Amino acid sequence: MTHIPQPRGTLTPNRPLADLTWLRVGGPADWLFQPEDEADLAAFLAALSPEIAVFPMGVGSNLIVRDGGLRAVVIRLGRGFNGIDVRGDAVIAGAAALDGHVARRAAEAGLDLTFLRTIPGSIGGAVRMNAGCYGSYLADVLDSVRVVQRDGRVETLPASALNLRYRQSDLPDGAVIVAASFRAPKGDPAALAERMAQQIARRDASQPTKDRSAGSTFRNPVGHSSTGQADDSHELKAWKVIDDAGMRGATLGGAQISPLHSNFLINTGGATAADLENLGEEVRKRVFQTSGITLDWEIMRVGEPAAE
Repeated sequence: MTHIPQPRGTLTPNRPLADLTWLRVGGPADWLFQPEDEADLAAFLAALSPEIAVFPMGVGSNLIVRDGGLRAVVIRLGRGFNGIDVRGDAVIAGAAALDGHVARRAAEAGLDLTFLRTIPGSIGGAVRMNAGCYGSYLADVLDSVRVVQRDGRVETLPASALNLRYRQSDLPDGAVIVAASFRAPKGDPAALAERMAQQIARRDASQPTKDRSAGSTFRNPVGHSSTGQADDSHELKAWKVIDDAGMRGATLGGAQISPLHSNFLINTGGATAADLENLGEEVRKRVFQTSGITLDWEIMRVGEPAAE
């Protein structure tokens, strides 16, 4: 048995992950580690055998954990990592801070990070995915990130080191984002609050926000510019090609393509990770057959299938 260091935080063996994901599916992680603070995380990673895989997990808003679980130490940051600090035109947010909370705090200080208001999840995941909507992307405002490397070194990386592009970034393997610093344009707090209220209303009218989903399932078929802006002016949207393939409302086991928005994969109750992933793959196949377009998953899928 490989030695696992004993941290100050909480370390749980064979921890099922389903209740930690928005889709409510997934088998157990070998270990779930919830560090007390940055020093605890750094010491743990430094002492952890290099051959043991590490998987940083946010709030599970954009994730399918397969039914067989994860052969890794899953690291989930909590209370010690969710601070939000505004200094001048800079917003410094812990990786566990929720995107919506960061947008609201910034707006109260007259800083415009309003596009984050409707993005599900936490800042660590948003940086990793170069999250964006309404024509704005993390890449537009990110200044730097603080990470704990797999060997326990704590480093601050400039945004340029991440090679942020449409829904992707290049982070060193096993690195855990602990905080991010943003430079935000100024705005009137009341006007920013009003804009966020409109965004929420627009989202709730067009997306299945009350269902168990993981946000957008597939990337829009275009978006090859460095920040993804090209995607916003392009006619081609994932939901449109899914509709054209006749897959709106399609079901498999407990999984369904949302009748309200066909780029949302939902767990109607009792879905397995395999149901969700297989339905997604069926959508990709049908879209390719009808339009010649290969959709790329936006939801991250990790772990092993259930044993036969």
